Amino acid sequence: MGAPMKTWLKVLVPTVIVGAVGYGAVQATGSGKAAKDGLTLVKVERGTITDKALATGQIVPEQEIQVKSQISGIVKECFAEVGDQVTAGQPLFAIIPDPTPLELNEVERGVQLAEVAYDRAAADYQRNNALAKDGILSKETFDAAKQSFDQARIQLDLARERLALTKEGKIQRAKGGVDSVIRAPASGTVLKRHVNPGDPVVPLTTYQAGTPLMTMADMGTLMFKGTVDEIDVGKLREGMPVRIKIGALPDARITGRLTRIAPKATEKEGTTLFDVEAAIEKAEGITLRAGYSANADVIIQEKADVLLLPERLVSFEKEKAFVELPAAKADAPPVKREIKTGLSDGIKLEVVAGLAEGDQVVQRPPKKIE
Repeated sequence: MGAPMKTWLKVLVPTVIVGAVGYGAVQATGSGKAAKDGLTLVKVERGTITDKALATGQIVPEQEIQVKSQISGIVKECFAEVGDQVTAGQPLFAIIPDPTPLELNEVERGVQLAEVAYDRAAADYQRNNALAKDGILSKETFDAAKQSFDQARIQLDLARERLALTKEGKIQRAKGGVDSVIRAPASGTVLKRHVNPGDPVVPLTTYQAGTPLMTMADMGTLMFKGTVDEIDVGKLREGMPVRIKIGALPDARITGRLTRIAPKATEKEGTTLFDVEAAIEKAEGITLRAGYSANADVIIQEKADVLLLPERLVSFEKEKAFVELPAAKADAPPVKREIKTGLSDGIKLEVVAGLAEGDQVVQRPPKKIE
């Protein structure tokens, strides 16, 4: 009976090892209790373990600029299209001015206020001039009054000039003779054009947001913007390394640093989330585009060349960790041993003490659900 058994073992053992090579699992052999119970053995191995938090989001520019007009009117012509690279000061739109009644009222009101200020300054100047001639007023006080009078006169002239230009622009608008050019406030790429020739334009003022004409951004300074679950946010710190994965670019290796963690949560579909941002530091051999969907692993802690074991093989009792080792005698049940654990990634667990590299730990078969 001895020779057939040896032949059977030589065939069985390699087959089981190949099937469980993912973590060094080996079928417990022999006629002992372990083999009868269907137990397997898993070797303690060295490797790298990472504790990380997942953030989901997208690639966006660090700053988007909305181009707006400071005058009302009609879009006459567009000089840039989506995707165009533009430089600061480059013409983007031609606007035919058309002041609104509100704008005209504001300009007229400005003239009225300037006239009141001028009359007050003129009266003070005349009074102080008379006092100065009588030797009652000091030269410093008279000079200050004269300066206020001169400034009030300049402001009145400017207000009247603005009113004249506004009215002239309205007249010339009717004749179709006045254009105003809107230029790029900075260098960048055109992401979106919001208006077409013939569209009306509401100006940007202190009272109104104005019509967005174009959205542009510097595509050379992209970033990751996303959200993390409230469970993980307490472990995050600004400056932590980030590894970014883009579904459309599976082979891309993108790294960065966490730059912002929102102080306040937001709720989405019943889930509490926190906004996070990460600066992209390295993206080798790829062209990133704004809008790519992306996931980011925020590296909370990482250890290399440490002893690792599947976490499912470890049991916890009263804050102590235990594993089962094969007994020295074939017919004896597995032996429980206390170990000290460290970092966990939810799948693997770092073994700090109690086991050595190459030690075999018992893995029980999954329980049957009846």
